[in-house]
Formats: sequence, structure tokens, C-alpha cells
Amino acid sequence: MVSNSDPLPAKRLSIIGTRGVPAAHGGFETFAARLAPWLVGRGWHVTVYCQLDGHGAVTEDDWQGVHRVNIPVDRPGAAGTIEFDWRTVTEVLRRPRSTVLTLGYNTASFTLRLTAAGFTNIVNMDGMEWKRAKWKAHQRAWLWLNERAAARYGTHLIADHPEIERYLHSIARPAKTTMIPYGADDVSDCDPAPLAALGMAPGRFLSVIARPEPENSFLEIVQAFSARQRGVNLLVLGKFDREGNPYHRAVVDAASPEVIFPGAIYDAATVAAIRAHGAFYVHGHQVGGTNPSLVEALGAGAAVIAHDNPYNRWVAQEGGRYFAGEAGFTAAFDRLLDAPAEQAAMRAAARARYHERFEWERVLAEYETLLLSHLSPAAQ
Repeated sequence: MVSNSDPLPAKRLSIIGTRGVPAAHGGFETFAARLAPWLVGRGWHVTVYCQLDGHGAVTEDDWQGVHRVNIPVDRPGAAGTIEFDWRTVTEVLRRPRSTVLTLGYNTASFTLRLTAAGFTNIVNMDGMEWKRAKWKAHQRAWLWLNERAAARYGTHLIADHPEIERYLHSIARPAKTTMIPYGADDVSDCDPAPLAALGMAPGRFLSVIARPEPENSFLEIVQAFSARQRGVNLLVLGKFDREGNPYHRAVVDAASPEVIFPGAIYDAATVAAIRAHGAFYVHGHQVGGTNPSLVEALGAGAAVIAHDNPYNRWVAQEGGRYFAGEAGFTAAFDRLLDAPAEQAAMRAAARARYHERFEWERVLAEYETLLLSHLSPAAQ
């Protein structure tokens, strides 16, 4: 253990709770890959804890000026993530004192060790994860308990959406929370060339980009689009297991020949081209806060058709069109696919909303302001 009296950089941050950088998994990893180098450029010493597959000793290296602590885990799935999170906290406790930014609360009970040791721990609370329909009862109980642990023992809480902030006010002191949304790149002027490999032409397709789960309305969207011939394609990105997952099978079986399933696509240029050059981006998420995929669609200037709920309405605001259920999506497709002027207006509104609230520079600056106000006492 390093003594608190040792000389330390004035601004020292540890980022935990993700699988690490560079990003290869999801929204939190993408966020960490943007925030960490940006803070390094502003004089911070940033350490990101990274999960590696396999076994062996903990190693350390640097990426874009960010210090990485690489922890190998030889277990798959949730068990491996839980082991990684526990070992991460152990490593943080062994190293020079820092302010900690925890992304997500799924194992927040582990971070009580940081609280007990006097660390400042700022927690991004993500969404109300325990409410998601996909979890079994014991999984929901675990998530609920960890949400309460984060709310009670975290030094400060970050909400990524006003609705999440309002919810946090019911389980923590309002002064203990700050709302900072997710950010996105401006990709409205990107090259359409990657579409050729998918057999798509600009303006001749719609897209859905999400995990294929019931709460993301995949079945309703595919059924509504497939209700009649459209003359355009619906491009449904995601990893589908038709044989092993009954919901995936139902979605694929409901699709007309105009629905295309290219699988999961991770190439950033291809995904940007899909968002920017499609006729519409269809966002079926029913729960959650500021969803990264929706924000990225705004950054691409996409015309958004979204499930009608407070989360999506705050993000896209007047630029989006909102519908619920198969009948609602059917009516949307019937009307909007033949309304080019409305589509153009929606795209302009999406760009305006993006520049108003979701540019990375503004989001990252808000994070730094919060971090500076909560520097670990030993690091000041």
C-alpha cells in the first residue's frame, strides 16, 4: 500500500467498471476511450482498468497517454465480469490514492471497500438496470441491491438523462446527483462508400442498431415494416441466434424479403455511413436513459423514428417521430416513407439537437468540472 503522504499528481483519476480501452464492447467503453485521453491532454494522470481474456499476472502499459492496468480473467460471461470487478478494486487499493470514476453500478457493493478506505468514488448510474425484463428474479435482486449501495455510499452520482436524475432523487439526496448525458461524434458528412458492401444505396433503406431484445421492440418493428411491400430495405444490425434464442427466431421469421440481417457490424465507418445515409433510423428502446445509439444517430443527422417514451423524447425532442406498438410503427412507416420533405426537416432538427446538447467537447468538459470539484483529498 502506498502511503497517502507520497507526492502525487494534482489530478489523478482511476476509471473502473468497463472492460477497458481501446473500446471494443459498448457505450461505457467508448465513453472511457474518449474521456481518458482528453483528460490526459488537460494534465490528468488517468488509469483505466482493463479486462483481458485468459490467465496470468496483472500487466501495465500505456495507450494514448492513458495508463492501463490489464487484469486477465479466465472465466466467461457474468462470472468473469464479477471476478474482474473485485480484482479491480483490489488493484485500486494497492496503488497511489486517486479519485475513482465508476461506470455502472452492477457490482457497486465491491466499491464499499473504496469508501471504507477513504477514496472519492463518483458513480455513473447508467439506467435502472434492475427493471429490465430480461433479468431473472435473483439477477434483479442483485442489481437492485447494488443500485442502492451505489446511491448510499458513492461520493457523487451521475445521471445520463433527466428522467434518471429524477429517479435518483428518490433514492439519494438531490445535491448528490449531476446530470451529464452521453456524447457523440459529428458524422453527418461521412463517406457512403461502405454501403456498397452491404448492397445498400443512400436513402433506400432504414436501419435498426441495437441488441436484439424484447425491450428494444425488434419484433414490433420488423412486423410493422413487413406488413406490406415497402420498396426500400430495413437493415437490422445485431447478432441473432435463430436456433438458440426463441425471440431472435420470432424476429427473423416475421421478416419480409425486404428486411436484411447483416449481423453485428463493429466497423465505425460502416456504422456511421448506415446512420448518416439511411432514409430513417428506427430506435425501439423502451427503457434506459440517454442511449448511445440514439445520440450517435443525431450526430449523423439521421431522421429518427423512436418508441414513444420520456427517455427518447428528451434526447431527440421535436426532430423525432414517436410511436408505440406494432400498429404505431406500421402507421409511421406508411406515412413517413413517402414524405421526403418531412424527412429532410427531421434530419435538420436532429443535427440541431445534436449540436445543442451532445457534442463530445461539451460533455467531456462537464465531466472534468465535476471531477475537479471532487478531487480525492490526498490528491489535492
